[in-house]
Amino acid sequence: MTVIMGILNTTPDSFSDGGRYLDADAAVAHAAALRAAGAGIIDVGGESTRPGAERVAPEVERERVLPVIEALAARGVVVSIDTMNAATAAAGVAAGARIVNDVSGGLADPDMFAAVAATDADIVIGHWRGHSADMYAAARYDDLVAEVVTELQDRVGAAATAGIAPSRIVLDPGVGFGKRGDQNWTVLRDLDRIVGLGKRVLVGTSRKGFLRDALGDEPGLHRRDAATAVTSVLAADAGAWGVRVHDVAATRDALAVRRLWRDGGA
Repeated sequence: MTVIMGILNTTPDSFSDGGRYLDADAAVAHAAALRAAGAGIIDVGGESTRPGAERVAPEVERERVLPVIEALAARGVVVSIDTMNAATAAAGVAAGARIVNDVSGGLADPDMFAAVAATDADIVIGHWRGHSADMYAAARYDDLVAEVVTELQDRVGAAATAGIAPSRIVLDPGVGFGKRGDQNWTVLRDLDRIVGLGKRVLVGTSRKGFLRDALGDEPGLHRRDAATAVTSVLAADAGAWGVRVHDVAATRDALAVRRLWRDGGA
């Protein structure tokens, strides 16, 4: 069964819900709604990674996320911390997070893998070629999917060297990170090559710009959520372990229909 990771941004500047959940109580309430809608994991982030976003001081990031993680973990929620900072990752796990979701795959902070290795948390290693302020500068590939696969393999090797067991690693192809427009569709079309690396794979397409561009006419979030649900089903068909989304209910329903279609209504 495909795991749904619900997105919880405790930031003022995330591209679709910035500022809505800066207050810890509002964030915890939203997490409860995501969980009730079908999220198996709540991914808590305190720094926006939207294109053009500026970095946030790790101290500010921790002030935003740690009270929320503590509150959710106390309620038995499976929490992931979305961070590129090793110190924040370690503090998040100490607060109760079970997964570290690093979109940079350990490249933004060279201490990340060692910090995670010292815990029992799993880690999501994203494919990444630079920070949000200039993430498209390196969106140049001779063989896109082959390079993504190779670069992810390199990061897996670095994680193993740091002491992270292979069973603790999840791979993320980095849709929208260092990839422009149709490059994202190319990665998704060949997702089975990343699944073929033998790790769990997490796919995050939710509300991203390449979906907006595909739909045209600056579609509202409800249309992008519908498109996200479709990509979630296709990712599941390609063997993805999990999908990371804002609208959990739409993706839950789409995956339920996929299961019924596949199993003949059983």
